[in-house]
Amino acid sequence: MDNLDYLAQSSEPWVVYRSMLDLLGMHEDDESVIAVKKQMLGHPLVQGLIKELQEWPGLVLSSHKSAGQLYHKLAFLADLGLTDADDGIPQIINSVMAHHSEEGLFQLPMNIAPSHGGSGEVQWAWALCDAPLLLYSVKKMRKAEEPEIMKAVAHLLALRRENGWPCAVSKELGKFRGPGRKDDPCPYANLLMLKLLALFPEYGDGEDARIGVETLLELWEHSEERHPYMFFMGTDFRKLKAPFIWYDIMHVAEVLSQYQFARSDERLLQMVAFIDAKADQEGLFTPESEWMAWKGWDFGQKKQPSVWLTFLVYRINKRMQQAKV
Repeated sequence: MDNLDYLAQSSEPWVVYRSMLDLLGMHEDDESVIAVKKQMLGHPLVQGLIKELQEWPGLVLSSHKSAGQLYHKLAFLADLGLTDADDGIPQIINSVMAHHSEEGLFQLPMNIAPSHGGSGEVQWAWALCDAPLLLYSVKKMRKAEEPEIMKAVAHLLALRRENGWPCAVSKELGKFRGPGRKDDPCPYANLLMLKLLALFPEYGDGEDARIGVETLLELWEHSEERHPYMFFMGTDFRKLKAPFIWYDIMHVAEVLSQYQFARSDERLLQMVAFIDAKADQEGLFTPESEWMAWKGWDFGQKKQPSVWLTFLVYRINKRMQQAKV
């Protein structure tokens, strides 16, 4: 693994912290790891997100692709490694869990126009393009096991069809459905479901995970002709981008590389090789697209290499090296 020193000496403590844990295999109880996490928790950018999330749920959801939505910021903090043992996080988690459906799925305030099958009024609801991510965040951040989490996961698993997860929403959203054929799988819903299931060892090699993985790999294999629900794998999809918000090559490779059975699949190997080919002469990676809501972060620009993006690519490659021969 090249450039580990570059990552370990970064001025951005979240890069150093995750590199220690995910690339160097250090334990979270190591004194040096604890010290770096303390630096991360005190950093103005991290503190800014924690403060924002105290205002949960934030703006009424109008687009799941909106990178400034608080539930995307919650998932980012979960990915950094913040838990309910850290100041401010228990209050956030309690706010997230305060609104849930009878199936146990956490809800967000949404407003779907009548022209799209909704009521035109603000309602607390869930959709397969947000519910798995909320469960993912709470599961990662909460130390204790939550029976309601497993109940909610079971409900989402029951929605899976032979070709993966469809576009599905709670009853509050009426007949709303994304712009696609109802028999098609939703690529983003499959991505989020696989992201969630990767947290549970019991699902890591099961039928649900295998079908979801195959759905995404088939879409990559036939990317020129298959675009269910208008999710494309073309030029924009293939641009390097962080953090993980939408349906793009980094997000898909990050999730699929967590499944050991997928790591030796030629299609995933091709996807990762495509990413690796974008390294500069020093082996670093520069964002090719940006989310305006993340302008203050090193990955929120396209002018120079990003230590966080470089770390993410290295972590994907480390997993891929663990593929069965």
